Amino acid sequence: RVPSLLKLLVKEVLNPFYIFQLFSIILWSFEDYYYYASAIVFMSIISIATSLYTIKKQYVMLHDMVAAHSVVRVSVCRGNKDIEQAMSTELVPGDVIVIPANGMIMPCDAVLFRGTCIVNESMLTGESVPVTKTSLPSAGEEGARSYNMDEHKKHTLYCGTHVIQTRFYAGELVKAVVVRTGFSTEKGQLVRSILYPKPTDFKLYHDAYLFLLCLVGVAGIGFIYTIVLSIMNKVPAKTIIIESLDIVTITVPPALPAAMTAGIVYAQRRLKRIGIFCISPQRINMCGQLNVVCFDKILEEPTEEETALHNPIMPTVVRPPKHIAPESHQSNPLTQSMFPFSSALQRMSVVVRRLGVKHMDAFLKGAPEVVASLCRQHTIPQTFTETLEDYTRQGFRVIALAHRQLESKLSWHKVQSLSRDVIETNMEFLGLIIMQNKIKPETAGVLCELQRANIRTLMVTGDNMLTAISVARDCGMVRPHEKVIIADAVPPKDFQPASITWHYTENQAQAVKDNEQEQSYHFAVSGKAFAVILEYFPQLLVLRATVFARMAPDQKTQLVEVLQSMDYTVGMCGDGANDCGALKRAHSGISLSELEASVASPFTSSTSNISCVPNLIREGRAALITSFCVFKFMALYSIIQFISVILLYSVLSNLGDFQFLFIDLIIILTIAFTSDACNVSRSIFSLRVNVTDPQNHKNIRNYENTSLFYISAFQYLAVAIVFSKGKPFRQPSYKNCKAKTVLSAMPPFKIANCDLHALICLGVFLSMVHHC
Repeated sequence: RVPSLLKLLVKEVLNPFYIFQLFSIILWSFEDYYYYASAIVFMSIISIATSLYTIKKQYVMLHDMVAAHSVVRVSVCRGNKDIEQAMSTELVPGDVIVIPANGMIMPCDAVLFRGTCIVNESMLTGESVPVTKTSLPSAGEEGARSYNMDEHKKHTLYCGTHVIQTRFYAGELVKAVVVRTGFSTEKGQLVRSILYPKPTDFKLYHDAYLFLLCLVGVAGIGFIYTIVLSIMNKVPAKTIIIESLDIVTITVPPALPAAMTAGIVYAQRRLKRIGIFCISPQRINMCGQLNVVCFDKILEEPTEEETALHNPIMPTVVRPPKHIAPESHQSNPLTQSMFPFSSALQRMSVVVRRLGVKHMDAFLKGAPEVVASLCRQHTIPQTFTETLEDYTRQGFRVIALAHRQLESKLSWHKVQSLSRDVIETNMEFLGLIIMQNKIKPETAGVLCELQRANIRTLMVTGDNMLTAISVARDCGMVRPHEKVIIADAVPPKDFQPASITWHYTENQAQAVKDNEQEQSYHFAVSGKAFAVILEYFPQLLVLRATVFARMAPDQKTQLVEVLQSMDYTVGMCGDGANDCGALKRAHSGISLSELEASVASPFTSSTSNISCVPNLIREGRAALITSFCVFKFMALYSIIQFISVILLYSVLSNLGDFQFLFIDLIIILTIAFTSDACNVSRSIFSLRVNVTDPQNHKNIRNYENTSLFYISAFQYLAVAIVFSKGKPFRQPSYKNCKAKTVLSAMPPFKIANCDLHALICLGVFLSMVHHC
């Protein structure tokens, strides 16, 4: 649900920042310091209104995305009653729903137990190629097992996915059982991760909070000192209380968190202009610390999409042989003989029968080494291994095909009871399909740029090992003079410990000697070896492993977690297909797909190549440096003013209204607004002022006051100069158009008979923080 504005207002206003700000405004009002208090109230209202608008807009967008399938009419079969229409919001686990022939957007997670569905799961996986969902086995060994969401993904229709069409049997309805609804669904968990993202452990914020605690201690000392000093000088109790509390507002910078996010705001705007969208702005700073980036997609158009263009989906009606009478309790025979692609098994198969032919045929496609292991040995050419290695070394993607003619006496009813292992055995090898992997034009330049910046690059893919190594060489991830060593690992067996064998890619028969000191090399690890190494030799993964091939989706996530455990700041770049877990787990996940699956990734690029990565890191570093500089500037600003006020208290004096106003509004906010990186519109530090009146006896000539005022004014400017870090991550001052505009528009004015226009113009020109 979208919260009301009142709820959002309470949630937004009742945070420590605004509470402390309200306390400060009340305190300043007691001191008749209405000018700056009014300015703070005005700017706070604008800030709150802007925040409410942004938050409300995000809630509405998320609500609209979910509502597209959350509230629809569905056909439900309950008990022995006829099919009835119901709203999807009324569904509960156990309900049986009918999937219409023209498809639907799933409002829940449901397990298919009758019929077949072709589904677009791009909402969750980012994969644009439709997948086939088959009915849950009702017989055999698989049929005897209980339903498990993880094990039976190929039979599960997920909430938010689009059922394109159904395939039915003898006029029977395609049905599914509701297993999860609402936030319990896969889509619901995705939405929950957006509403309540995992907190980012960022060292800068941790150190900032520690420093604020130190400032609180300093404020406490100043508080006590002010009370003691006031009592010794017999100052009235009201004045003691006000001046003591005022020390707290001077020492503790309540606008520091807001100031540190200013660089992030500017960076987010620039990222949006170059087509990079962010749903987690706090991650921008983390992009500045990335030291390893994992890539899944560095090649052009997915092969599956190109193939699908020549194989459009057509409505299909499966009719069983005439001698088989369909029974209502039987599930679709054909669906039991279709086994969709499994990333774990690295293959898929189908059983078909031509019209007028009595026997059925099984066809298999998948990874060459897997298909070969399922074929009869005499059908595999003797040159199979050499041919496969030759093509994969050249960077081609290779898929193997196999065929098997089933026994003619097998009926469709019998086929449905056969397991996948029975169907996919004793196959005849047919041949190889060779497809070229074209590297995207931008890839080599981007990887070279990252390597020059000492950012480690890894390839994490589901492709063949030699294909992945070839692509890594072609794109420059592995340089021509560097060798690649394949690490193969086996788990413990027969009282033998887990072990790793090493061999070169160029000559797999040549083992790597233990005493060989080779510096220019990379490790390549397969998914199977990764599982063993992860359990028994985890340290090896972070040494020199560059290529990770045949990686399952969960292994990609595990790799990210291992790198993070070794104190790496990890970026993950993928197109959303099987990458969602790794994209969400990485410090900086970058989706190259604008499909709705991108809501799981902190960053989404409108361009489907990796050129967005350097841009994101560049903006992240600029924002990070800005955060550091603003933090130091604001902290020293409050300390300088704290010391100035304490010194003046010791001589029973204080800064005047317009002196505070000049420091806070003219110096600090001018520097902030002209920085293009630190828009500190809510600077509420150090406002302790008496009404300035020429007839007031308090307004006497005070050389200590004048001296400290001028010295502190120059100190603020000097601090800005010291922390105005430009190259290599930010542009120089002379490119800052905002500062030039402010300087040219600033009128001449005087305070205490001193012309400060020249002072401010010179100070701002020299000290303005370099904009990103």
